[in-house]
Amino acid sequence: MATTTATTTVLYCRDPLNERRVDAHFAAEARQLHAAGGTVGLIDHDALLAGDAERAVARVPEGTGSVWYRGWMIPVGRYAALHAALRRRGGELVVTPEAYRRAHELPGWYETFAGLTPVSGWLPAGPGAVPDPEGLGALAAGLPPGAAVVKDYVKSRKHEWDEACYVPDLADAAALHRVVARFVELQGEFLTGGVVLRAFEHFVTPEGAAAEVRVWWRDGVPRLVTAHPDSPVAEVAHPFEPAPEPAPEPALDPALEPVRAAVEALGCPFVTTDLALRADGVWRVVEVGDGQVSDLHREADQAAFSSLLTADQALLRTPAPSGTTPA
Repeated sequence: MATTTATTTVLYCRDPLNERRVDAHFAAEARQLHAAGGTVGLIDHDALLAGDAERAVARVPEGTGSVWYRGWMIPVGRYAALHAALRRRGGELVVTPEAYRRAHELPGWYETFAGLTPVSGWLPAGPGAVPDPEGLGALAAGLPPGAAVVKDYVKSRKHEWDEACYVPDLADAAALHRVVARFVELQGEFLTGGVVLRAFEHFVTPEGAAAEVRVWWRDGVPRLVTAHPDSPVAEVAHPFEPAPEPAPEPALDPALEPVRAAVEALGCPFVTTDLALRADGVWRVVEVGDGQVSDLHREADQAAFSSLLTADQALLRTPAPSGTTPA
């Protein structure tokens, strides 16, 4: 596992309209990192996606050494190209391309989290390619009977729930094919890896709290808990809520122990796990991601987040409803 050095360098996506500034979405985070003693670098995300990794890293100084990336999602092939371009300039990403793929794409992490996450299956497919009904039927046969959710290796179309995400009954082959076809159409060129079917589980929203909780792991240790970035509220539910004062810093709750074991087995330095509460009271992992490309809730504590990358040691910390973090 890589460790931080005295000065942590993080490469952010630059502003598309100003090559000297951090993209507005990450600007506050970058300012906090700089205030904490970190070094902010810039890459051209558009150039990277266009296949010009050398131009993407043109503003990264030679001999930078080990760096983190924080920004918009990068396809695994382009991430490998970024890593190679940095190495030619005397730098390298802390998260290797292999580790990035394991955390970023569902086939990379699914087996490690089996039993903690809904049953899933997948078919490789390129953009615009809809698997045939026979292939989808065989894929569906590996899931429990009932409903399922459609996604690719990274993203779903949950905001088009009925037309491109949710299949009420896997036994309805026509409906399954229709939803998958619409999903592939809407994803367009951004379809990643292939088509995934995940068994539908009924989740509930804790009263007054976020429906999903995002846990940020650094080197296998949970360092921060936030609401999912799509949540309209920042509060998180038990067992993730802050301990009442003057209680000492909380130890890892037993609900997270199986997840910790899976994260450690995955062997990636910076990981997020999104958890939701199933109707039977069990917390389930609904998504795993690479922390470099995982979004942060708008009310999350930027200082606590920066400590993930700039400090060698940090305890599990949960933002309070005010957006501050208990000491």
